[in-house]
Amino acid sequence: MKYLVVALALLAGSFVKAQKNAEVLNYINQYRQLAINEMQRTGVPASIKLAQGIHETQAGKSDLVHRSNNHFGIKCKTGWSGNKVYHDDDERGECFRSYSSSSDSYVDHSDFLRRSSRYSFLFDLDPEDYKAWAYGLKKAGYATNIRYSQILIRLIEDYDLNQYTLIALGKLPAPEELFVKNMLPESSTVTVIRP
Repeated sequence: MKYLVVALALLAGSFVKAQKNAEVLNYINQYRQLAINEMQRTGVPASIKLAQGIHETQAGKSDLVHRSNNHFGIKCKTGWSGNKVYHDDDERGECFRSYSSSSDSYVDHSDFLRRSSRYSFLFDLDPEDYKAWAYGLKKAGYATNIRYSQILIRLIEDYDLNQYTLIALGKLPAPEELFVKNMLPESSTVTVIRP
């Protein structure tokens, strides 16, 4: 009986991991084209944008993204005159930017990085060097999590997100259907959105 309980616990853990993977893949398939478009418009690597979006929204499942369409955890800060929501983060009831659409969040994230002197050095980096960008974001103070860089790098590598940077740069053709390299078990479903 004890072994049965342990086996069931391991099986449940595998199922939860597959579910997380399906959520991440769905997020990528839903927002990859926005990330590519924003890279072409502003130079923010699509791989970095997708990794940040996945992490900051828990692959589109976080309370903040549901309440505000805020995919990047951008706080109000000085000068923000748009809509706001209040959410517990580093402190209770912090002010976060709120958007009418996910697209607006993606555009504002690019502009936020592009217009801030804090992040200007990032645009001197090779856009294909996602590690330098990840470490640069942490160095510039984008997030308080000391492992932020490693989290982004792991997501980029686990889901081959750099392919979207290469597509944006014209170094890789955009296939009719874009998939990440980590395919799920047959029982999992992924929503595919054609570009």
